[in-house]
This record gives sequence, structure tokens and C-alpha cells, in this order.
Amino acid sequence: MSDGDRTGATRSARVDRTVVAVGTVVALALLARFVLLGARPFHWDEGRVGYWTLRYLDTGVYEYRPVAGGPLLYLLNRWVFAVVGASDATARAVVALGGGLLPAAALLFRGTLRDDETVALAALLAGSPLLVYYSRFLRGDVLAAGFGLVAVGALVRHRDTGARWPLYAAAAAVPLALASSGFAVVSLPLFLVAGLFVLDEARVRGTPAAAFERGAAGVAWLRTNATPLARALFVFLGVSLLVFAPRGGGVGPGLWSPATLPAVVSFAFVEAPQRFVALRFAERLSPPASGNSFLPAVAGYARTLVATAWPVLLFGLVGFLRERYRPDTRGVVAFGGYAAGFGLLAFPVASMGVEPWTAVHVVPLLALPGAVGLAWAVRGLRGRATATEPALLVAVLLVASAGVVGYGATAAGVYAQPAPGSDFAQYAQPSDDLDPMLAAAAAAVEGNDGVDVGYVGQDLATDREYALPPVSAADRDEWGARLPLQWYFERMDAEVTSAPSVDGFAGEVPPVVVTTTERRVDVNTNLDGYAQYDLRLGLWNRGVVVFVEE
Repeated sequence: MSDGDRTGATRSARVDRTVVAVGTVVALALLARFVLLGARPFHWDEGRVGYWTLRYLDTGVYEYRPVAGGPLLYLLNRWVFAVVGASDATARAVVALGGGLLPAAALLFRGTLRDDETVALAALLAGSPLLVYYSRFLRGDVLAAGFGLVAVGALVRHRDTGARWPLYAAAAAVPLALASSGFAVVSLPLFLVAGLFVLDEARVRGTPAAAFERGAAGVAWLRTNATPLARALFVFLGVSLLVFAPRGGGVGPGLWSPATLPAVVSFAFVEAPQRFVALRFAERLSPPASGNSFLPAVAGYARTLVATAWPVLLFGLVGFLRERYRPDTRGVVAFGGYAAGFGLLAFPVASMGVEPWTAVHVVPLLALPGAVGLAWAVRGLRGRATATEPALLVAVLLVASAGVVGYGATAAGVYAQPAPGSDFAQYAQPSDDLDPMLAAAAAAVEGNDGVDVGYVGQDLATDREYALPPVSAADRDEWGARLPLQWYFERMDAEVTSAPSVDGFAGEVPPVVVTTTERRVDVNTNLDGYAQYDLRLGLWNRGVVVFVEE
């Protein structure tokens, strides 16, 4: 065998080991996300997404409304529900699958990153507790952050190999990120700013000519790849149309109706962006301005990262600083650090509140320098562990044990029962098990002829039972006070009504009655033969009482 053949065989074996290692990490990531996926009751936000998806399944009608989140989860879960049925676990399965496959994106950076750094990146994406928690949650943040990382990785892959398919993958990933979560809009300027900082690093290092050379190379690249870029644009437009086009259900403009194609295209590329801008920008800029105070929002965001994503934060800082002062620095590592750093300032401002899920968007970016820091630390510990000095070996074991114990304590919060003060859960996460009440309610409404569920009290009653968002301002509080119960009762195909008092029900009292804790006594005196369930639909201040006919 020639030296060239031997070198090629050695490299092939090394690449195979890397792929196997990343594949193992992906398998473990999927396991961590799917085990007991339906154990935690639906959050307020999950409840509305699940309910409106059920309405879409029932009517076939859907169109993008920014207040209800991106369209991707509705479109995918409509098919999941149709095929395997609706449950807490199946509703979260799409996000769990996306979060579990996210570590495979590390292979896009292979070549720019060393083999051990590639595996380290996959490990951080698989095991970051914050990513695990919100991969088990019906929101699109993990998907949006993942598609953003895929877009960056695909461009890096194209640069390293010259292959064209990564361009098309990046072009598809961008609209999928936008369709997953509106927060993806924030990522686009972050990527631009981070890219400019990387481009300018040569000037900062005292070699301004290199910065101009990079710019000239970029212009030359645009000229050389004009045709592939045009094709990538068509991919971008095609995927955008697919995810943002309305579904008419046979009664309105829909993607699969050729006669309404002009209206569908207009909605996807004109009305949908206008709706997003009107909600997320115009409303925020109109007096009185709504949103967060800057410094408290950033501080809350930082606390979330420290409490729930400290491994990637710690190794990210180590990796960024280590790479920053190397003579042969790699731009993609600095890119991740810059984008994550600016994201620490941008996402708290973009969010209407200090929610833990907004921190999800910077974790994959921070994992890029984090992979460098983790791989460097592992190499250092491995070298010390093989030393003959017993004291060094003991020190290595103590450091490794402390890290494992600390990580385990943080990761345990992913599966813990939600409670006030949780670093992961947002306050509208129910802190009680709803299953006993739901089982009793399902038995009570089965075979019932008439209204199945009645909401009682001014805080819950409304003149309309909404099928589609947005809920009007007049009834928004009453609608929100019920969540996530709408999701569960809709799964039972229950007929729902509401009234200011039990006396307001026409005819017989429904077999399931929901009221607030303040109305417990008034309602209970009008019911006979009903079991009572006291439930906390949030971590605090969201108590309801459900009466179920026995």
C-alpha cells in the first residue's frame, strides 16, 4: 500500500469514528427527549397551539397569524394528529425529534472543527439542559435555533468542500426557521453583525490587507456561484410558499387550489410579513410602548443561561478566549461567540417578557466556541489522567466528578415536577397533575347528550367560544384563564359553554363545571353528586376548581 493510500485509509477510519460518535450522541439525545414525553401537563402556550391545531385538523382551514406563533408546528402536527392521534406526547414529538436530531448538525462543521471538537459540539447540543427541556415542549424555539445553526453550518460546509447542496440546504433552513418562531427574525441581523465582526478581525489583528482580501474573495465567490445562488433563491421562495401559504379547507384560498394561487402567493409574500411587522414592530413602537426594561431583561436572560445552560456558557467563554488569541483563529468559532454575545442583548428586547425559552436561541451558537473549549478541556484532563503521579490522577478524577455531579443536578430540573422558582419552567406551567381530573371528565362526558363542559364566573365566561386566533381584546383574559384546559376538552370532542353563574346554564348543568377558586362555594352549593378537583394551572396565582359528575 502506498503512503497516499495509507493516508486515505487512515483518514477514512477517523471520519467513520467521528460519524459513529456523533450518531451515538444523536441516539442518546433522542432518548433523553422522548422518554416520559407526555408526563408533564401542557403549559398555557402549549395549550393554545394544541387547541388551534385540533381546530385546523377539524376544519382544514389555517392561515398564519403571528400572535399564534409560526405556522410550521401547526402544519406538521395536523398530520401527526391525523395519523397517530392527539396527546401531550404526540403533540411534542415534532419538537422532540428536531431537538434530538440537532446534534447531527455538528457534522456540517467537521473540517473547520477538529474531530474531537465536532463530537464535543454534538454533545453540547444533545445535553444542554435548556435545549433538552424545550425540546420536550410545544414551542418552535428549538426548531428555529436549530434551523439557524443548520443554515450557518451549511454555508461553512459549502466553503470547505465547494459542494452546492449545502447552499440549497441553507436556503431551505432559513424559511423553516422563520416558520418555526418569529424570534428567528432576530437571528438574521445577529448573523450579519457577527459575520462583519469576523471579517474585520484581520484589521484588528493588524493585517488590514487580509480583510480586503476576504471582501474581494466574497465578491468573486458571488460571481462564480451566480447560478447556484439563483437556484437557492428558488428553494427559499418555494419553501417559504409551502409553509406560509394559507390552507383554505375548500372554502377559501388554499395552497392546493390552483384557482386561488395568486391570492395564496400574495398572502405568503405580502400579507404574512405585514402581519408580522404590525404585531412585532409597529405595536411595540406605538405609544404606550410595551415590552421589557432593558437592564432587568438582560439580567433575567443571563440568570437563565447561568442556571440552565452553564456548561455551554462556561466552555463557550473558554473556547472563545482560547480561539481569540490563537494565530490561526477560525472564523466560525468567533462567529458563534459574537452572535451569542449580541443575542444576549437582542433577544431580551425582542421578547415581550423574560421567558426562559428565549434563551434557547443563543445556546446552539454558543456551543460553537463551547465545542472548542470542551475538547481542549477533555484533551487536558486525558493527558493528566495518564500521568504516573497519583496526585494528578486524583485531581483529574475530582474535577471530572464535580463536573458530572454539577451537570446532573442541573439536568435533573428538566424532568422535575414544576414548582415556583423553577429555572426552566415559565410561570404558566401547571404545577399539578391533571390526569385524574381528565380521566374522570372523559368518563363523565362519554355518551352525554348536550353541553359537556361549562365555565362559570366572570373571569371565565365569554359570549363566544373561539375556534381561531386572534382572540379579541375584550375576551382575551377569559380565554387565557382557561388554558390549557381547552386543549384537553377539545381532544374529548366536548361541547363547551360558559355563564356568569350556574343558574345561567340553559337546561341541565353540564357534567363538567370549571370555575375559579373564589367561586368554589357558590358553585358547589348548586351541584349534587360532583367530585371536586383543585388544580393549579400555573406555578402561582392560576388556581381553578373543576367539578366532575360522578
